[in-house]
Amino acid sequence: MLLYKKNVTAMNSLIFVVQKHQSSHLHYDFRLEVNGVLKSWAIPKGPSMKPAEKRLAVMVEDHPLNYAGFEGTIPEGNYGAGTVEIWDSGTWEPLAGFENAEKELEKGLLEFSLYGKKLKGEFMLVKMEKSYTKDGWLLIKKNDEFAEK
Repeated sequence: MLLYKKNVTAMNSLIFVVQKHQSSHLHYDFRLEVNGVLKSWAIPKGPSMKPAEKRLAVMVEDHPLNYAGFEGTIPEGNYGAGTVEIWDSGTWEPLAGFENAEKELEKGLLEFSLYGKKLKGEFMLVKMEKSYTKDGWLLIKKNDEFAEK
């Protein structure tokens, strides 16, 4: 059973952030701190708390940790031009057996817990073998006490 931690902010906690990004198309940038950078996925429909709703998550370039706090407008003519707002944030930790997040991502599966304001409980990122893009993943909410039906 997962015990929810209220936004742990200890020095050794790993951060996550979801930024709602209105650029050419509305999407949500899901970012996990891994080895000093933010591993990032663009999620067109945004994360879901419903296990049945598997969300496409396209892996994009890593971002520096200080980008986790960015909100504002990226000016026209720049990559990602548009409005960015923080939709959710908090800390995360890998589940048992997935402690080496970088290695697990290379293998194509990472299971973890999120401790955010909106996103709580256990999730997994699963690399899609057959996808329209080589960087296609699925973000899936696991069935736990925080899952919505």
